[in-house]
Amino acid sequence: MNKTSKIAALKNFLLAVRPQLFVFAGMIVIFGLVYVLARLPLDLFLYSLELAVFLFIAYLIAQYVRYAKRYELIKNLQTANVSSLEEVSQGADPRDWMYMEKLDSLLRDLRELENLHADRQADQLDYFILWLHQIKTPISAISLLNQSSASKEVKQIAQELLRLEDYTHMALNYVKLEESGAEMDLEEVDMDEIIKKAVKKYSILFIYKGIKLDYRTVGMQVLSDGQWLQNLLEQILSNSLKYTPSSGTIYIYKDTNNEQTLVIEDNGIGIRPEDLPKIFNKGYSGLNGRLHEKSTGLGLFLSKKICQRLGHQLDIQSEQGTGTRVLIDMSRKELEVFD
Repeated sequence: MNKTSKIAALKNFLLAVRPQLFVFAGMIVIFGLVYVLARLPLDLFLYSLELAVFLFIAYLIAQYVRYAKRYELIKNLQTANVSSLEEVSQGADPRDWMYMEKLDSLLRDLRELENLHADRQADQLDYFILWLHQIKTPISAISLLNQSSASKEVKQIAQELLRLEDYTHMALNYVKLEESGAEMDLEEVDMDEIIKKAVKKYSILFIYKGIKLDYRTVGMQVLSDGQWLQNLLEQILSNSLKYTPSSGTIYIYKDTNNEQTLVIEDNGIGIRPEDLPKIFNKGYSGLNGRLHEKSTGLGLFLSKKICQRLGHQLDIQSEQGTGTRVLIDMSRKELEVFD
């Protein structure tokens, strides 16, 4: 028990024994009057007073030790179990036993409800993950059927299918990242291969929207998880494509000031200064997302979480009406396996 808890316990204890203190003081006064009225020797009264005070203080100390122990246990009852409740009830007044039994029953009911809720959440999560995996099959089938024609409507359908696939992957990534044990397989990754895969996925959007790609080979080998890193780049590219107008340009290159930093830059509509501090908040879409109805508010939130899991640093610089610059620092701190 720390000093603050001891002071709080002492104050509460004095309040609890206040009636006994008043009774003891009253008895001292009464016996004093008896000694005075009976004209008994004062020395005998003082000796009796010293003995009574000594015994009363010893009694209070013993009671305080028990009270302080029970006070600390009761204070931490939010993490209590049956054994700690039994320890609290030891030495308690008979009138407190009923409260302890009721509290024990309530705690047991609470644990059962928590376990039931956890089981239901696990079942819902399993169903949601299964649904996400199953929905990818018809999306892939429609994409294959859609490739048999080259009309304008078919190209539009292809874009919407790509967007639907993005939202499905986003939901799946969100579920995986929210799990405590998200899988991360770290290995040496060729950044150029990851970039090319991400660009290829969105090639139809580059072509349809008439957006140019200025990609300069970065020649970076980084320690990371290739699949999650690709998900990160796809999310950032998707954002750039959403908010870059036709005939705009997206640049991918290595930062000249830091060879371990990848830069994805566009000359799109940019982000308002007041929105910048909140862009990584879950569900926050900003003015651009609300005006264009293109944002779920999860993209940059997931990007930040992926970077945190991978040990990378994500920074976004933007100016409204000029464009946005995303910097991903791929360097990692050395892992300390042994102290």
